[in-house]
Amino acid sequence: MPVRACVFDAYGTLFDVSAAAREAAGEPGREALAACWQKLASDWRLKQLQYTWLRAVAGAHTDFWTVTQDGLDWALEANGLAGDAELRERLLQLYFELSAYPEVPKMLATLKERGFVTAILSNGEPKMLAAAVESAGIGAFLDDVLSVESVGVFKPHPSVYAMVGERFGTAPAEVLFVSSNCWDACHGAGFGFVSAWVNRAGEPMDRLPWQPAHVLSDLTTIPKLAETL
Repeated sequence: MPVRACVFDAYGTLFDVSAAAREAAGEPGREALAACWQKLASDWRLKQLQYTWLRAVAGAHTDFWTVTQDGLDWALEANGLAGDAELRERLLQLYFELSAYPEVPKMLATLKERGFVTAILSNGEPKMLAAAVESAGIGAFLDDVLSVESVGVFKPHPSVYAMVGERFGTAPAEVLFVSSNCWDACHGAGFGFVSAWVNRAGEPMDRLPWQPAHVLSDLTTIPKLAETL
């Protein structure tokens, strides 16, 4: 069954989640952040994801923007920056308008030119997703932006992955699902998607019952991959 739709996770896959801390660290007067921005960005991302999993398991859903703020507060405290309210607001502002990875616009434009349905499937809250899509200038290349807020639970709950077929009328095997989160790509494979993991950092495969069919270093080859499936 050929692939008809290419569906992407957003944060870390299309949008560079380290960009907010990296950009803020380069601003005047941010010496304390400059000394630890990479660790802060890593801590922020890890806690953000952990809080989605814990809330999903506990049935205590909230929107992703709240989880993002909670993760940042933990990361700021862990890195000795909890008292800097102005820095907190600056980091949140930058996160709300994250930049896309360099290859993303051309990759999405090529998929659209070749007739594929394209979409985002994200934990993100609709307003923050809309802001990131606009900031990256990729809205014209997307058929839809699907948020977990429609089902009220975070990934990897199966109801999230089911949103794709409900929206586009596709069978799971007709979907190329792309994520930079190995656990997400694994669960997408378990749902029945043709799954691709974008392993930018060269990390080991997660030990889960399923594995993605494809492992890539970035998104450049996605159009070529989609045409072979």
